[in-house]
Amino acid sequence: MKNLLLSLNGRIPRKTYWMFFLAIIVLNVVALTLDSLIAGDDIEAFPLFSLIISLAMIWPSIAVSAKRWHDRDKSGWWMLITLIPLVGPIWALVENGFLAGTEGDNRFGPACV
Repeated sequence: MKNLLLSLNGRIPRKTYWMFFLAIIVLNVVALTLDSLIAGDDIEAFPLFSLIISLAMIWPSIAVSAKRWHDRDKSGWWMLITLIPLVGPIWALVENGFLAGTEGDNRFGPACV
């Protein structure tokens, strides 16, 4: 788990990629619910739990995305494509979420199981 969330090295399959981002969605829903319960009717309340989750997930999201790009035999720097409005995030979603990784070993490590 530590390697998955902290290391930029290696490869991961699509299933691991999707499970990670599903976990982030669940964590965010929990955080938003807690923020909403604490804030009540105060629309100016600070969303503390959402902020903590968002900040805590920056590096793990980068690490998981880099590994998924590696499985596609591309540099982790390809994640910067998401900075191109509209086209970039769609491209990254298709590449990482729907296209299979390279078969067999590649320059980033052994094939994913």
